[in-house]
Amino acid sequence: MPTMVVEIHVPLLPTPHLPQGAHPFPWIEEIEDFLADLEDQGDVEVFDDGEEHKDTYAFFVTGSGEEHLLAVASRVATLPGVPAGTFAVVSDDEAGEFGRGDA
Repeated sequence: MPTMVVEIHVPLLPTPHLPQGAHPFPWIEEIEDFLADLEDQGDVEVFDDGEEHKDTYAFFVTGSGEEHLLAVASRVATLPGVPAGTFAVVSDDEAGEFGRGDA
């Protein structure tokens, strides 16, 4: 039976006004830390490492119901420094392609 996974897609937009040489996407580490904290609390499971997908960076969470996982995605979207345009896709661990919500 497939396991529900919520993909959180964040546009790969560089953070403005960073010091020269700084990583252009500091929000990636901030989101990873946020999700790791939730995982440590038992709220969700980080399904897989985040990765670039087209023009977004995708994070994957599972281990709870759809409503709760979408609420986590909403919280991610409102973290300071996270670019506007973040969206979530409900999928499963057998999906053939990212961002489509189907297997």
